[in-house]
Parts: sequence; structure tokens; C-alpha cells
Amino acid sequence: MDGSALIVCDGFFATANAKTAHGLVRGTERYEIVGVIDAPTAGRDAGEVLDGRPRGIPVFASIAEALAALRRRPDFCVVGVATSGGRVTPGLRALLAEAIDAGLSIVNGLHELASEDPGLSRAAAERGVTITDVRKAPPRARLHFWSGAIRRVGAPRLAVLGTDCAVGKRTTARFLRDACRAAGIRSELIFTGQTGWMQGAPYGFIFDSIPNDFVSGELEHAIVTCWEQARPELILLEGQSALRNPSGPCGSEFLLSGGARGVILQHAPGRVYFDGEEELGLRIPSVESEIALIGALGSSVLAVTLNGENLSADALRAEQDRLSARLGFPVIRPLEEGVGALVPVVRRFLAEETSALNDRRETMP
Repeated sequence: MDGSALIVCDGFFATANAKTAHGLVRGTERYEIVGVIDAPTAGRDAGEVLDGRPRGIPVFASIAEALAALRRRPDFCVVGVATSGGRVTPGLRALLAEAIDAGLSIVNGLHELASEDPGLSRAAAERGVTITDVRKAPPRARLHFWSGAIRRVGAPRLAVLGTDCAVGKRTTARFLRDACRAAGIRSELIFTGQTGWMQGAPYGFIFDSIPNDFVSGELEHAIVTCWEQARPELILLEGQSALRNPSGPCGSEFLLSGGARGVILQHAPGRVYFDGEEELGLRIPSVESEIALIGALGSSVLAVTLNGENLSADALRAEQDRLSARLGFPVIRPLEEGVGALVPVVRRFLAEETSALNDRRETMP
């Protein structure tokens, strides 16, 4: 672990905007989470606020309250929210300035770089603390073009993609990695977002901080590095954005450049319109049409996983039953029932794809 950390949410912990905080509360190998700063939910357990499962992580109304209550000063202050345009809002900036003044280093996953804020940067230098901007683009000299080296990778790849943004792809991918490991399947997860990095996944890159020409190469490089260093039986890929949300269509890279022949498709049946495009009335396509699109790109959907946003528990179960009957393969609710039912699906995929991979490698020039 890098150290202990407070997560600042500036009033948004109980909303979908705090998905980074939610991921860290659910689990991270990089930080020991000792508290969440969020005035509206202060006094409660962060896990109980998140999903009704206490995790021993208190929510405080302010940084000052947290520092007074904790037995030792945390090492880091982590930004746990996504803001409109990825901006460091005035509220967040004030929290970061307070954290720096208290001697905490900053970890920021927003698009706006806190290290380029003159006031925050100067204060950090004076206090001898660091500012880590997770989305800061790597130097061009360190980036990779796609080379075809992925053809040497002997582990099948399985991508978790979504019918929309912010539907829980990373959470499902992490759950599935853990379930596979518990079942004896040596599995690794390629992170592709800032939260995955904060959770400590050893292999991956920040997809939306990479210039477009290098995205396929960085994906390939992460997969090849994972294969060469860990030799897993299965490599899971954390999808980004959505297959057809026009504000950020994404998915073909994982199938074509990353060679994922299997897909777990995450869907939020309670949504009608693409996230952020409600005023334009842009509807999310049917699950069946997304499955057909994935098939046209040469991969197969093995299961559908559901996000229950905007639905009651009964309505979500009813939608699960309807989709399962229509599709003829597993449809599950990861947050409500876990992903153990996907392990047999993964085993069948591994048996089929490992054989196919070996055949392809034998015919390589």
C-alpha cells in the first residue's frame, strides 16, 4: 500500500458522481481508506451509505473533524468525485487547500490537473507534500503504437463493456476477477481508468488521458506486460465509456486491438437515454442490437450484468427474468447477488478460447 487516505466528496458521496469514492470504499490495494469527507452523510458508515453494508469507514463533515477524530494523520487526500467537465470546483479546491495545509498529499483523478493550479502547487511545495494527477498524460516517448505483439499472448481476454457510461463496468470486472481467483482461475485485470489505478491494479493505463493514436498500443502493451510478468489463465479488460454513446463511443479497441473474444455486457435497464444526453432524447439501443454489434466485430457476449439504477428491487428482478428469457444466456445482478454464477461461463470460455489461441499461435509466421 502507498499509505492511508481520506476521500473528499464535497457533498456528492450518495450520488452517482462519486463512483471513484464508491470503488475505493468497496476495496483498494493501494490505500487504507480511513474516512470520507461528505457533509450530507456525515456520522454514518461509508459502506452503509453506499450499499447498506458497513465497512468500518466513517464519514466526516469536514477535514478538520476527520483529523481531530483519527488517531493518526492520513498520508493522502483523494478526490472521490467526477465533476462536470472534470473541473476542480471551488468547493473541491478549498478542500484540497485545507488538506495540503494539514500536510496531506493530494491524489486527483479529474481531467483538470491540480498540480497546474498555482496556489495549490505553491502550497504543496511549501508543505513538502505531493500532488499526483492520475490523468496527467505520460510523455510521448513512453507511449506505444500497436505492433501485433499481442498475438504472442497465450491468455484469453474477456472485456466488460457497457451499453452506457457509468453503469458499473469496473465494479463488475473487479468482482469477476475476485470470483475467478476464489475459484482457482489465475486472473488479472487490466485497468483503464483512474479508479482502477487508485484501487491498485498492477496492469493498465488511463484510457482517456492517452492521445488517440496511442490508445491501441497502450492497451496492447498493458496486456503483453501482464502476460509476460504474471502468466494468468484469464485477462479481464475494464471497458470505458459506452459502445454507442455519441459523447464517448468506445469498445472496438478492446475487441480488435485487445483481442477480447468474450464480452460481459453491463446494462442499466432503468435508463432510457444515454448518460448526459437526456435533453437531446438520444435513446440507449436495445441489448439485442448491442450484442449484434459486438458479434459484427468478431466477439461474443457471454452474459449480461445489470445495474439497478432507477429501478426498485422487484422491478430489477423482473427485468432480469425478462432479459434472461429473451437472450437465452445468464443475466445477473452483480451488486445484489454477486458474480459467482459467471464462473462456469468463464470456464467454458477459457476451454474454448485457449484451444483456439493455441491453434492461432501455431500458425503464426
